[in-house]
Amino acid sequence: MPSRPSSSIIQLNDLASPIVAGLVSVIVNYGGTFILVFQAARVAGLSPELTASWMWSVSIGVGLTGLILSWRYREPIITAWSTPGAAFLVTALATTPYAEAVGAYIISATAFVALGISGYFEKVVRMIPHGIASALLAGILLQFGIGAFGGATVDPFLVGLLIVAYVLLKRFTARYAVVGILLIGLLFLLAQNRVDLAGLQLKLATPVFTMPEFSLNALLSVALPLFLITLSGQYMPGMLVLRNDGFKTSANPIVTVTGLGSLVMAPFGSHAFNVAAITAAIATGPEAHEDPSKRWIGGIAAGVFYVLVGVFGVTLAAVFMAFPATFITTLAGLALLGTIGGSLASAMADPTSREAALITFLASAANINMLGVGGAFWGLVIGLFAYMVLNGKLPPKRAVPSTAGRLPAE
Repeated sequence: MPSRPSSSIIQLNDLASPIVAGLVSVIVNYGGTFILVFQAARVAGLSPELTASWMWSVSIGVGLTGLILSWRYREPIITAWSTPGAAFLVTALATTPYAEAVGAYIISATAFVALGISGYFEKVVRMIPHGIASALLAGILLQFGIGAFGGATVDPFLVGLLIVAYVLLKRFTARYAVVGILLIGLLFLLAQNRVDLAGLQLKLATPVFTMPEFSLNALLSVALPLFLITLSGQYMPGMLVLRNDGFKTSANPIVTVTGLGSLVMAPFGSHAFNVAAITAAIATGPEAHEDPSKRWIGGIAAGVFYVLVGVFGVTLAAVFMAFPATFITTLAGLALLGTIGGSLASAMADPTSREAALITFLASAANINMLGVGGAFWGLVIGLFAYMVLNGKLPPKRAVPSTAGRLPAE
């Protein structure tokens, strides 16, 4: 279990790596998934003002909840908007009035608050065998690791430069490898005039309140699917990311705080936010800092960057989204190599669960999508089924770590 940082002042050289890890996670999130929010807003026919309000609400909400949780528990608890939820809304908002969708967001958020207070989600997380959890994480992240090299087909110079720089930096200064490739990549893109910042103007975003409306149709067609998709596709793998890297904060306050944040921000357009999974792994693993007790700084940094983007609205998000796709995928993949390798090693460590872990890894990497539910859920279901068949039953619940000085878990 990671120790809490001492009361002494954290040295300046301990700040660079986790801060950059937080920045990279934010860049990857905006550059890789935020386009879904714009697509959903376009489908819903939202005005530029309502679209900017949606962005403001998810960015501010994600930033503040991540800040609060990371500061309170001294762990890198990074939150994010629900990516599978946004993908779902691309189709759902085509037939649902926006005011009713806002009402559905409120219902979904209320359900998450109730789930966090009940304490049942944490009990489920503790029952998952460690090898299965590690294999699930490795499978989810595999495509990002492959993406670090796949972009070489279309952009060989950029990808080749980042890979060579990463390997050399890992050899001579491992702590600053991700910092280095971020700076080198940005300098390379600027030198080639591939990031146009000439028209950048910082404009404050203005939140727009929408009076929610409630209907049975929106409850069944938006609120319920949004709750289930976010729970299985974001919360579950997000908690496993934290557990895999040794962080033990109970899921209950995390679900409660993010649920409350979603509830407050829903009238301004926020569909849902939750503990992050893939982008969180950038800040929770050894690439962020070799000392786990220093990685919480990455959670604080990510929260600050999210709030800044939210305050300045669509303008700064447009900067992140202006980066070439190959830069985003290569940066994310290289930043996650340590987590992928560690997860695979942990998954294969126990001979009694090795085959079930392998099945979990492959099923998760296959990214099965059935019944509107994504690959993380089905990978976990298939892996647990294999584990129970091969080993007889699930192991008993793991012991609850000491929570002295923390908020009550339930």
